[in-house]
Amino acid sequence: MEAILASSLAKVTSTASLAKASGAVSGSVLVGLKSMPKAAAAIIGGVVAVAAVPVVLGTMGFTGAGIAASSLAAKMMSVAAIANGGGVAAGSLVATLQSVGAAGLSMPSKIFLGSVGSALASLMV
Repeated sequence: MEAILASSLAKVTSTASLAKASGAVSGSVLVGLKSMPKAAAAIIGGVVAVAAVPVVLGTMGFTGAGIAASSLAAKMMSVAAIANGGGVAAGSLVATLQSVGAAGLSMPSKIFLGSVGSALASLMV
């Protein structure tokens, strides 16, 4: 009889411990779920920031084939050339944007833009 009682007591004790541990685990999972929207926003913000650059530059007229005629990029190039006496200065904003439009972003630029996009998106959530 004592053996059965001891066995039953052990089962009740282990079940109570398991229930308590399960509650602790599910509580920590719920805490993790509360921070998921912020993490998801950070990831999405970083991806969007890096992916948007070629799209925006292409829309402005900075393409891989050169500056598109009758575009904002063409107007910017015209203004820069007039300001510099007929040519676009190396390292100027127009030259840099054309370089990025033609060749894409460098890896350090992608990392920087991704970090800034992540930070800004996580602040918005």
